[in-house]
Amino acid sequence: MGNPYGDLAERPIRISTCDHCEQQALWLMDTMLYPDAGIAPTPNADMPESVKSIYLEAAAISTKSPRGSAALLRLALQIFCKELGEKGKDINNDIAELVKKGLPLKIQQALDVVRVTGNNAVHPGKIDVDSPAVVANLFSLINVITEYMITMPNKIGGLYLSLPPGAHEQINKRDSEK
Repeated sequence: MGNPYGDLAERPIRISTCDHCEQQALWLMDTMLYPDAGIAPTPNADMPESVKSIYLEAAAISTKSPRGSAALLRLALQIFCKELGEKGKDINNDIAELVKKGLPLKIQQALDVVRVTGNNAVHPGKIDVDSPAVVANLFSLINVITEYMITMPNKIGGLYLSLPPGAHEQINKRDSEK
């Protein structure tokens, strides 16, 4: 009898449900119209909501306005620094404070790539922020920063707390002998 809904040409507008997040998507033929994630990967699940909302806004315009997307990601990073306990007024100073607290070089570099690229999006510079590939890397860096600054400490902290009490005592004794 065939497909009761007809072929794709007969139903160019469709709604689907994501198997991952269970949210609905709106399609026109083979193009997803909503949500418009552009070229961005899914945000890290541990990303603070205040950062995630800007990340998703940047994702929605990433293919239409890579410069606008880069500027929004820089704003997301500034808010992220505030979420990490910094002042949130001067992103460069916030990064410097995180470095003083022991931030590894590679994470500092990731922060600075997003900061400098985002700055160049609104202040003409030497970085081609009109490139979707450059902006795609910024999304990945925001996820890496979230992984290092939030996901890993939560995961390791939870595992450490699950060690037996005797193990904690031995570790504390070992560390106090140094």
